[in-house]
Amino acid sequence: MQHRSVIALTSAIVGSSLILAGCGAAGGSAATAKSPVGNVALVALPAQVSPNWFFPIQSSTAFSVYDSQMNSLMYVPLLHVSKTDGINYHRSLASNVSVNSNGTVYTITLHKKWHWSNGKPVTSRDVVWTAKLLLATSSGSSSLPWGYGGAGIGGLPTRWQSVKADGPYKVIVTLNKPSNRQWFIHNGLAQIVPVPKSVWDIHKNMNNELRFIKAEANNPGAKYYNVVDGAFKFDAAQSKTNNQYWAFVPNSAYDGHKASIKKVVYVYESSNSSEFGALKGNKINVGYLPFSLYNSRAQLTGDRFSTTYAFGFNYLVVNFSHQAPGNFGKIIGSQYVRKALEMGINQKGMVNTFYHGHGVTGFSPIPAKPQTQFFDAGLKNPALYNPAAGKKLLLQHGWTMHHGVMTKGNLKLSFTLDYASGVTAVTNQVQLIKQDLAKEGVQVHLESQPFDTLIANTNQSNAKKWQVVWWGGGWTYQPDFYPTGGGLFAKGSAANYGGYHSRTMDSLIQSTYEPGSATQIRSRMNRYLGYAASQFPVLWMPWTPTFNETANYIHGVNSSYNPITFMQYPNYWTVHQ
Repeated sequence: MQHRSVIALTSAIVGSSLILAGCGAAGGSAATAKSPVGNVALVALPAQVSPNWFFPIQSSTAFSVYDSQMNSLMYVPLLHVSKTDGINYHRSLASNVSVNSNGTVYTITLHKKWHWSNGKPVTSRDVVWTAKLLLATSSGSSSLPWGYGGAGIGGLPTRWQSVKADGPYKVIVTLNKPSNRQWFIHNGLAQIVPVPKSVWDIHKNMNNELRFIKAEANNPGAKYYNVVDGAFKFDAAQSKTNNQYWAFVPNSAYDGHKASIKKVVYVYESSNSSEFGALKGNKINVGYLPFSLYNSRAQLTGDRFSTTYAFGFNYLVVNFSHQAPGNFGKIIGSQYVRKALEMGINQKGMVNTFYHGHGVTGFSPIPAKPQTQFFDAGLKNPALYNPAAGKKLLLQHGWTMHHGVMTKGNLKLSFTLDYASGVTAVTNQVQLIKQDLAKEGVQVHLESQPFDTLIANTNQSNAKKWQVVWWGGGWTYQPDFYPTGGGLFAKGSAANYGGYHSRTMDSLIQSTYEPGSATQIRSRMNRYLGYAASQFPVLWMPWTPTFNETANYIHGVNSSYNPITFMQYPNYWTVHQ
C-alpha cells in the first residue's frame, strides 16, 4: 500500500509522512553542526506505524513500504531499480539479463562478488528457491498459510512456466507466452529478493516452510536473520521488541558500498506531535515535518527541510463485495455512484489547505509528479470537484433525498470510512470528505484505526467488516515498477483489496504485458490509464509530497533516496563529527 503500495500498503501502501531528508531550506550551519548522539541515525517512522514483517517476501496482510524498508537493509535484490526506473546492475545480484526474441526466456547471470555474511556465495540455488516461494505464495490456494502481497504483479504466477538453475551463477526463467520484456524484467524479475536457501529451507515441504516463515517473519532477532547479504544486520541487543525502536548495524561482510554510520535506528512515533517534539529535542535526526505543523518549521533550527514525491498515487479503497455491510457492494458497483462520490472530494481544497499548496490532483493511477515516462499529459480529469453535479447525477439515476440521505428502494447512500489514526492532516481530510459528500446526500461515518490494523483488515477475507478505507496514503509502485495495474485492479490480484472486477480492465491490463513496438506499448498503457480514470476502481485522492527534516550534521539522505522504489539507503549516509 503504501507498499505498497499500499500496502502495502504500501501498502504498499504509502503514508503521508515517510521519512527522508534533504537539502534545501535552512536552519543551522551544516559546516559546524555536530551530532549529539555520535555516528548514529535516528529515523522517525510515521505515526502509529510499526514494521511487522522482516522476511523479503511479504504477506498480503503486511504489504507495506515500511516493511520493505526494513528487509531492504538486510537483503540485496536480484535487480536494483534505479531512480529513473532503469536497472542498476552494479547494485544488483544480477550482472546481466538476456532475453530471447519473443520475450519468453530470460537468462540471468549473477555477479560472483556477492556473499552471505557467513562467507558463502550467493548462488542460483538461492535465487531459484526464493522464486519458488514467490510462485507458491502467489497461487491463491486456500490451503496456503499466507499469500504474497504482490500476487498478480509481473505475471505471478500464471505466466511463469519454470525457474531453473544453470550452474551456480545462472538462472533461466521461462514464460508460457511472449511478453513485454521491459514489463517482465521490472515487475517480474525485480520482485525476487533472494534469501539464503541453506538457512531458510528447513522443512522440505512448502506449506510447513511457509508456516515457519510466518512464525519468524516478525522476529528479526531470530538466528535465521543473522545470515544476510545486505548493507546492514538487525541488532536485537539494541532494539526494543515492544514496538519502540528497531536497530541495524553495518554488515562488515557486505560486498557493496559499506556504511560509514555506526548504527541506524527506526523509532516508533505515537503521534505527529510527538515526532515533532522529538525533532526539536534531537531525539531523532532523520524525520518528517507533519503537514499540520508546517507553519512551525522555523522551530527546527538545526534541521534542513525538503519535499519529495514518490512514484505512486493516493486513493480510498471501496469494497465491491456482496458481503460488504449495508449492501454497499451493490451500491458502489455502479460507475455513476463512484463518479458522484469522486465529485464530492475537494482535492484542490485539500492541497491548498492541508498541504500548503504542495500536491497534485489525482484522477488516474499515474499522477503528474514525480515526472515519469508513463504519465499521460493528454488525459483529462473526468470528475472535477462539483458536489451539486454529483447530487444531480444521483438524482438522474433514480435516487431521491430522504431525511437528508440519498435513497433508492431499500438502498441508502450511507457508509463508514475507516481511516488511519495519529495524523492530523488525515483526520482533517476525512472530515472534509464527510462534509462535502453530505451536500450530495451521502452520509459518511468516520472511524479511526492504527495503520497496521487497517492494512491487515482491508481485504476481501474481511469483506463483511468494512465499506471504505483510507490508510492515510495510497500505493507506491513497488514492486510493480512498470505501472500496469496488474497487482491493483486485475481480478484476483493480491493488492486488489476492494475486489474490483471488469473484463475490460483485465483485458487492457493484459495488453500492457504483450510485446510490441515502443508506440504500441505506449498506446496500450494510455488506454489502460484512460479506462481506469473513467471507471473509478478506487476513489482518487490528491498525491502529495513528504515534508522532510534532517539534522544538519547528517548528509546523503535525500541524494541517495530512490523515489521509484520509495527506499532509503543509509549505507550512503554520513554523519559530520
